[in-house]
Amino acid sequence: MQTYGNPDVTYGWWVGNSVVTNKSSRFIGSHVAHTGLIAFTAGANTLWELARFNPDIPMGHQGMVSIPHLASLGIGFDQAGAWTGQDVAFIGIFHLICSFVYALAGLLHSVVFSEDTQNSSGLFADDRPEHRQAARFKLEWDNPDNQTFILGHHLVFFGVANIWFVEWARVHGIYDPAIEAIRQVNYNLDLTQIWNHQFDFIQIDSLEDVMGGHAFLAFFQIGGGAFHIATKQIGTYTKFKGAGLLSAEAVLSWSLAGIGWMAIIAAFWCATNTTVYPEAWYGETLQLKFGISPYWIDTGNMDGVVTGHTSRAWLSNVHYYLGFFFIQGHLWHAIRAMGFDFRRITSAVSNLDNSKVTLAD
Repeated sequence: MQTYGNPDVTYGWWVGNSVVTNKSSRFIGSHVAHTGLIAFTAGANTLWELARFNPDIPMGHQGMVSIPHLASLGIGFDQAGAWTGQDVAFIGIFHLICSFVYALAGLLHSVVFSEDTQNSSGLFADDRPEHRQAARFKLEWDNPDNQTFILGHHLVFFGVANIWFVEWARVHGIYDPAIEAIRQVNYNLDLTQIWNHQFDFIQIDSLEDVMGGHAFLAFFQIGGGAFHIATKQIGTYTKFKGAGLLSAEAVLSWSLAGIGWMAIIAAFWCATNTTVYPEAWYGETLQLKFGISPYWIDTGNMDGVVTGHTSRAWLSNVHYYLGFFFIQGHLWHAIRAMGFDFRRITSAVSNLDNSKVTLAD
């Protein structure tokens, strides 16, 4: 957090990030608790949608978002291949159980464990090496070796998640709108296709290409993760390499930029792509409009639509506007991380008002 040169600065209760800035265990606790909140929301919403699902109305016309994603993954179908909601309740309950585990972990990091992982030995009284590993994940904001080490582990986890998705499609199978059924999908690891699709990814109409892209990401992310874990800063850490710029605020700004752009890309993809977002589960494709800002409208027949809009319309518009505001948050925190004092703006406005009063007198 920006201190404006005051080492003893204090923040109000609403500045939540300031509470965890230099307390790495508290920082981890907030992340884990946030994950628990997400898991609880996903589980609860899945059960709520399942309880009000009407099989006589197309799923995409019922304003649902959790169940359509499960259907796209091939979850909820009976042996005959019809979507009945089978196993969906289990998925919802499993998310709720996971949320409780995450909540407990968040409380442990917030209440029981040391505020800083550097001083943490967990719940153990001994000082064995395996119990000192937590100290390696101490957050040192202006230490590139520390930041690259932690980044590497994040990338490995992302890569493993991609492998899980690719293997799920290969072994279990996912829904293919072209045949309106679940089928096993093998990844097409064609680097030429992957390179070309970075410019026309919205038009991808092959599940094999989708899985190939995820397989490539898995390899790329795990390789990058291993590189970041194994390597350190080369040479002197200078301003050219980011000295003085790396900070909690800078890392927050990059995180907001990443999630913001992902949300905006997902919005455009969801609005028009029917391979990854089948019409059977999300409703008809959308039309892009421009007013004060871009937005998408439904193009299909809205008679009998439960919430007034298709699931595709809800997902696309909400993702876009969340992404837009995430990008604004990125700009705010990035400018602060570079040292700009926003109090200059209020000071300049105050001086301008005082000048007007003086001239009027």
